[in-house]
Amino acid sequence: MQKIGIICAGDEELKPFLSHIENIVITEKAMLKFYEGKIGGVSIIALYSGVCKVNAAIATQILIDTYCVDSIINAGTAGGMDKKINLFDTVVSTQAAYYDVDDGILTEFHPWMPTVYFDADEELLNIAKIISDKNKKVHLGRMVTGEKFIEDNKRDSINRKYLPLSVDMETASIAHVCYVNMIPFISIRSITDTATHSGIESFEKNCEKASVISKDIVLDFLKLLSDSHD
Repeated sequence: MQKIGIICAGDEELKPFLSHIENIVITEKAMLKFYEGKIGGVSIIALYSGVCKVNAAIATQILIDTYCVDSIINAGTAGGMDKKINLFDTVVSTQAAYYDVDDGILTEFHPWMPTVYFDADEELLNIAKIISDKNKKVHLGRMVTGEKFIEDNKRDSINRKYLPLSVDMETASIAHVCYVNMIPFISIRSITDTATHSGIESFEKNCEKASVISKDIVLDFLKLLSDSHD
């Protein structure tokens, strides 16, 4: 049976999952709490990593090394970048990239990637396509990651270079760790803020609702993943 790791950045993003986890066992490592159990018969281990790239990378490597997960889902919230993305839509990563890391760092040095983009796992992406086909508020596309809220003067340059649907502070780092460990990965994030509804205030206002939406889609995803392995 597969074991799925679920990483959220913050406690409010993790909270909606906890009531769905049966027979929770809580363990701690590296100042993080890991919630292990089952959701609908699927073995999962979930946590919130803390915000930003290094925190997310630490959590991801622990899930792989200590808890031996077979694949990882990044859940939670994000900012909308593409104009077609509205508040409370959900973006599923086809690719992820850092917008604040020089292009050559990952292609000319370890891990010598062919491009700056981390691809989502094909099997996981095929399941996401099923959900997207049924729900017009679920969009498949590129995510970018960097360690600051996007201000209007930065938005256009990032959009021109990467053509992302959404932006956050963790996805690419989780994808990076999964890439070097050859662990399947996908990110499922719901939108709290956009160019029209921008700023930390919008994130804080909409985080709870967006986190529940992301959770619901992840639960649908887990059911389809379980059915595909029966």
